[in-house]
Amino acid sequence: MSKPDGPLTGIRVVDWTIWQHGPVAGAMLGDLGADVIKIEERLGGDSGRAQYAFPDTGTSPYFEVNNRNKRSLAVDLKRPEGVALVRRLVARSDVFLQNFRPTVAEKLGLDYETLRADNPMLVYGAGSAYGPEGPERTARAYDLLGQARSGLMLRPGSDQVSIADSGLADQMGAIMLAYGVLAALLARERHGVGQRVDTSLFGSMLALRGLALALELMTEDGRVATSTFRKHQGGEPPSRENPGNPLWNYYRCADGKLIAMAMVQSDPHWANLLDALGNPEPLAGDPRFTDHISRCRNARACVTVLDGIFATESRETWLRRLLATGDMPITSVNTTADIVNDPQAIANNYITSFDHPVLGKTRVPGFPVALSETPARIQRQAPEFGEHTEEILINVLGLTWEDISGLRDQEIL
Repeated sequence: MSKPDGPLTGIRVVDWTIWQHGPVAGAMLGDLGADVIKIEERLGGDSGRAQYAFPDTGTSPYFEVNNRNKRSLAVDLKRPEGVALVRRLVARSDVFLQNFRPTVAEKLGLDYETLRADNPMLVYGAGSAYGPEGPERTARAYDLLGQARSGLMLRPGSDQVSIADSGLADQMGAIMLAYGVLAALLARERHGVGQRVDTSLFGSMLALRGLALALELMTEDGRVATSTFRKHQGGEPPSRENPGNPLWNYYRCADGKLIAMAMVQSDPHWANLLDALGNPEPLAGDPRFTDHISRCRNARACVTVLDGIFATESRETWLRRLLATGDMPITSVNTTADIVNDPQAIANNYITSFDHPVLGKTRVPGFPVALSETPARIQRQAPEFGEHTEEILINVLGLTWEDISGLRDQEIL
């Protein structure tokens, strides 16, 4: 028996967003079945269309994954007639998304106060740089600045900079924007209210770093947390060589590949670990490593021994031995190339595929949430620029072909 439509079937989203932060939020709502109409500037469109584009087809993986399950309407928003069309569309929709600075929306008349006058039940989702309040509410920022401002770029306890992943703040901001919109839609159903939803790159990244931030906030008065995630014996910040807990760390194997273990409490796993490693004397017989507290106090020495042991065999060999001994929290440190063929990613549809009219069968990131009765799915590829302009204006706004011709003659479409 075929599955029913997605949980957001019947919800219309007007998506006035660019690049990644906003578009991914719209794509996620589209994965869940919403009818997402992407508003693009008449002459330029979303600049993301050219990002990482293939030279032979012009198709962009960046744009495809950020804008799947959408229809495109190209209109000149510098003209009041173009703005009026979008406002009419929003009046017949459930959600409006935008990730421009507040001054841009306000200047055009696409701000929340204006749009809710037309549609009091509207859910208005806004993604900003640093949040809707404060002296920097109108500041311009992109992904890298979200990572920087949140502290993610600095390695714990040091001033060394490490960029985790290009697009990470944009992606997290998009997830939080979609999450907020879903909450507002539920509130509308339960309480009969429309509302504005505000998220930001900065706030989303702070949520991602929730534990580190909480530990900093809650130990400001000088209290010392007992967790080994904080500064451990001797006050030295945790590092790979001296992590506080040597079994919450990563190690390089003989083939150069990395293995990670996450044994928060190492005592229940210690005997199995020793068995898988061949009960090496430097670990099995050393009083510095007899229990969890001792291993944490002597983490640097333990890591040195483990480094030497893991360097003797390939990652595949160690994983096989370690996982055969029991329920041990250990895994490979994947490259992105490893992930695309990871059997767990494929089994859970975190990596999926669909038939693209230009690229053929194409593998893409899937939706990360499984819904047993109303699953998410890719219903259409990202739209061509302005592909659905006439379809939307006729079917949603009731315009005629004559109306559309007139708008084209005026260069509004």
